[in-house]
Amino acid sequence: MDYRQVVAHNVRAFRQERVWSQEELAHRAGVHRTYISQVERAVTNPTVTVIAKIAHALGVEPAALLELPKGH
Repeated sequence: MDYRQVVAHNVRAFRQERVWSQEELAHRAGVHRTYISQVERAVTNPTVTVIAKIAHALGVEPAALLELPKGH
């Protein structure tokens, strides 16, 4: 699993735990909804700045978005 996939998995998991739409997360993070979709599909390689914005919106440390999912 490459790190785009790790970030994609973790962003989606944290977002779904909060029962937020991609649009809600995008609004809270200050990015476009299509960008959240691209991150969650591992289409784009988010910058450190964007990872920090998304993490802040989710209420987690940026490092949490880079942690390998259990079992991988």
